[in-house]
Amino acid sequence: MALVENISLDEKFTFTGKAKSKIITLIVVGAVLALAGFAMLKFGTDPHHAPTHEAKEEVKAGSEKASIETVVGEESKGESKETVKAEEHHGKPVWAKRIIKDLWQNNIFFGGIALIGVFFLAFNYVAYAGWGAAIKRVPEAIGYYLPVFGVLTVLLLAIFGHDLFHWQHEGVFTPGHANFDEIINSKSWWLNVPGFWIRTIIYISLWTGFWWVLRKKSLQEDIEGGVAIYDRSIVWAAGFLVIFGVTSSTSAWDWVMSMDPHFFSTMFGWYVFASWFVSGLSMITIIVITLKENGYLKMVNENHLHDLGKFMFAFSIFWTYIWFEQFLLIYYANIPEESYYFIERMLNSTYTPLFFLTFFVNFIFPFIILMTRNAKRQMLILKIVAIAILLGHWLDFFMMMTPPMLHNDGGFDYKFFFLEIGITMVFLGIFLYTVLTGLSKAGLIAKNHPMIQESIHHHVY
Repeated sequence: MALVENISLDEKFTFTGKAKSKIITLIVVGAVLALAGFAMLKFGTDPHHAPTHEAKEEVKAGSEKASIETVVGEESKGESKETVKAEEHHGKPVWAKRIIKDLWQNNIFFGGIALIGVFFLAFNYVAYAGWGAAIKRVPEAIGYYLPVFGVLTVLLLAIFGHDLFHWQHEGVFTPGHANFDEIINSKSWWLNVPGFWIRTIIYISLWTGFWWVLRKKSLQEDIEGGVAIYDRSIVWAAGFLVIFGVTSSTSAWDWVMSMDPHFFSTMFGWYVFASWFVSGLSMITIIVITLKENGYLKMVNENHLHDLGKFMFAFSIFWTYIWFEQFLLIYYANIPEESYYFIERMLNSTYTPLFFLTFFVNFIFPFIILMTRNAKRQMLILKIVAIAILLGHWLDFFMMMTPPMLHNDGGFDYKFFFLEIGITMVFLGIFLYTVLTGLSKAGLIAKNHPMIQESIHHHVY
């Protein structure tokens, strides 16, 4: 057994039966909650509620009128109302659309976290960063969820694509058709079903392929040692970063922004990336701390935690910068196709509390708590902040994806609470089971990493 200053480099994570039982219990409880929420919505609501929204539309039109006139004027009001009318429920009850949206939201959220695992590996390779050698097996294991994400994405799009994306409805691109939309038609060069599917397959294939290569070389390095494999990994990591720099934005346009097809923002790709990145960092931090609490990762010390804390702190601020700049540019430009995005979220009583809660949890809370050096070195504090950030950015994706599908029907009540929490627990359980299974497939320490000694002696002044 290789020892460096009484620290074993042959640590092996064991995914115990007890841990598996806990995660399976999480999945089962989530499924029960989701079924309970479904039952309450299905049998406690008029089944014809969604297709007959005339009365609610009149109320909504009156409540939005003042806000729209204030922010973008009477002309913008008319166009925004037409957008809402065009994207209304299309025959499905609210509870059905809510389930579809929840499935898609959680798929994109956890899939993005898995992608960030690969991104974390890649930028550490390219930066020749030594400090992360001690924890690199954690982001590697998070990448195991990418194939699961790929399968779920294809299934959800094949079954529910028409419900998720208004631009996929019949006649939207056909002049003279009742559903024809001139604004969406102008985007037909990008928003078309064949192109959408081709891009989706390319994203998933490239991301999974690069992860598989980096993981394979990492395990090969454990056996052969030396620096040759490490050098080749850097080349592959650099290639991934180039691909990621493009596809992280275009996938956000396809899977999130096109749910609101009249809206466009040149900063939206960066916005989704920022939310994914800080969520991924938080997940890595939680897993590292939990492993350490259970006796693993003995070589990880408060200096490694400090670096993880700095990442969470810095990129919470980065997310806020993108959040505010996107809002500010849209506010000043005052273009109807852009401004209604914030009108529907910030000035609509259904979403206003959630809009500002998202800002508080994702910026103010981590900014205040992680401001001091000592806070970044305490496992309990880091764990609390990381969990808060994950919840906050789940809510961020909720705010991005709910209004386009549900409009005023997207608020929280106890029925939706059961449904929403249950589906999220199921996805979280599947994610954790996949990641921990991947973590148990190899040594917990990359023992032949060229910079492992640097990581062991890592110190933050």
